[in-house]
Amino acid sequence: MQYLFDENGRRYLDAFGGIATVCCGHCHPHVVDAIVNQTKRLQHSTILYLNHAIADLAEALANKLSGNLKVVFFTNSGTEANELAIMMARLYTGCHDIISLRNAYHGNAAGTMGATAQSNWKFNVIQSGVHHAINPDPYRGVFGSEGEKYAKDIQDLIQFGTSGNIAGFISEAIQGVGGIIELAPGYLPAAYNIIKKAGGLCIADEVQGGFGRTGSHFWGFENHGVVPDIVTMAKGIGNGIPLGAVITTPEIAEVLTRRNYFNTFGGNPVCTAAGLAVLNVIEKEKLQDNAFVVGSYLKERLIALKDKHDLIGDVRGRGLMLGVELVTDHELKTPAKLETLHLLDQMKEIGVLVGKGGFYGNVFRITPPLCFTTEDADFLVDVMDYAMSKM
Repeated sequence: MQYLFDENGRRYLDAFGGIATVCCGHCHPHVVDAIVNQTKRLQHSTILYLNHAIADLAEALANKLSGNLKVVFFTNSGTEANELAIMMARLYTGCHDIISLRNAYHGNAAGTMGATAQSNWKFNVIQSGVHHAINPDPYRGVFGSEGEKYAKDIQDLIQFGTSGNIAGFISEAIQGVGGIIELAPGYLPAAYNIIKKAGGLCIADEVQGGFGRTGSHFWGFENHGVVPDIVTMAKGIGNGIPLGAVITTPEIAEVLTRRNYFNTFGGNPVCTAAGLAVLNVIEKEKLQDNAFVVGSYLKERLIALKDKHDLIGDVRGRGLMLGVELVTDHELKTPAKLETLHLLDQMKEIGVLVGKGGFYGNVFRITPPLCFTTEDADFLVDVMDYAMSKM
């Protein structure tokens, strides 16, 4: 569930969840049984042959989205899902230009590396047709929490960096790799409006923020009151099984009929059986509600810890997708890189695993399995408090 054990049998509280991937819990019996039973029945067939596991998961996912988002393409990862989404946007609009946000992470293949906007994750290869807008970062951004002011940069990019028409816009609602940065309020509605006027499609990257992790809603974009044209997902969809998906409208999906599109392992019956089991567990065990309750409690405790330790510059996020940014100077917001590494190691020694993110590597990424309890939250914060007190 929310614990991991090393080769000597020592237990660790997992507050990272395999990078926001293990949502139901490690070795959840319902998910494990679904995988084992499907493997015994049929391990692989490709989508050339109809299989209930594929169709049932596609239907269940489509039912989790509103409007006309009801065509599902399965992939093996978030990178693959975002690659496919970007290609579909370009085919549908007949335009090449994509806009993403600075500090974003969308994958490490040709197109997605272009959409990714951190030099730490970009190799020196050709990455064409992507423009990176100013990040609506409430903590470090020039306009603070005034989302609509950041959106003007998208208009400028379209007017001065493209032909005036674009293929699309891709963004996370909460930047995961970027350091758990929740986009400033009002930003996404304003951005979507500008994008649509330029003929572009809006792509919501729900690879880390989806499947109830934010607590208040099932999808991260719902917190902003917008409806995307394409939704991508992975990680939590399979609780650790390699599985991703792209969901869009029938009109947009039609572009893939212009040529042969195929993914050998996308929609694999074992993976899709696991995906359906994950959705059942989230609903049956009310994991989204738990993410809201426990996440809210955990955030309150972390905010209280911020008042105690000057090293904590910011506490942010929603549900069980939380970030703690460490700085050595509150005025200059100087990243506490070495201190972050030291604390990560100290907390691991005591028995707590947390992630590290942000461009400067100074943000604790707290994305545990959604079965996390208030007792787990207390232990996590107490360990963090103890480790900081020993600095």
